[in-house]
Amino acid sequence: MFFVYFIIILIVPIWAQLRVKGTYKKYAKINSSSSLTGREAARKILDANGLFDVYIEETHGVLSDHYDPQAKVVRLSSENYHGHSLAAAAIAAHEVGHALQDQQAYSFLRIRHALVPVANIGSNFSWILIMIGMIAGLTNFLLLGIIFMAAAVLFQFVTLPVEFNASNRAMDEVVSLGIINNEEERRTKKVLNAAALTYVAAAAVAVLELIRLILIYTGMQRNED
Repeated sequence: MFFVYFIIILIVPIWAQLRVKGTYKKYAKINSSSSLTGREAARKILDANGLFDVYIEETHGVLSDHYDPQAKVVRLSSENYHGHSLAAAAIAAHEVGHALQDQQAYSFLRIRHALVPVANIGSNFSWILIMIGMIAGLTNFLLLGIIFMAAAVLFQFVTLPVEFNASNRAMDEVVSLGIINNEEERRTKKVLNAAALTYVAAAAVAVLELIRLILIYTGMQRNED
């Protein structure tokens, strides 16, 4: 079981990443019918929704695209910023989907923002406490580490509806604004679904690890009794 567990937590994230990269690479070679660049597609959606104060910037890295709610900026990787592909349109629209969530005070996005400090603390300190607890046999340290990790896992779970909702908004916008045509909908959904897999995989692995640590904690508690 221990071997199977490690296979799962290693294989699932790698598989998700390969799926994303493979799907992105495939549809990055196919231009959208509108021939808009990712930047132009993003701008069109933003303007159609009255978000004239949200800017679009080019950023370095591959698939480093994101929306910055503090700066009110959609940042697109160079390939998507300049690209005319279905992949560029899909990813640009997805990031604008987060800007639309921000505009409409989407509840799960607000919850995720509120959880950021807690999740950062949980990610940074949970393993320190867990290792101290397991090596020194201190169950209180282990329990505290598990609580911190649970906060980080909660953040990942709240991220799931945020990402799926942004993709749904993206599809609605690219179709209604004519950025893609009806025949391109299926391909665009494949890009968005592949990207969502990374979040699902991360959440699944985090839950498995949390369960494993809880089982270790209950085992240590029984030994103490």
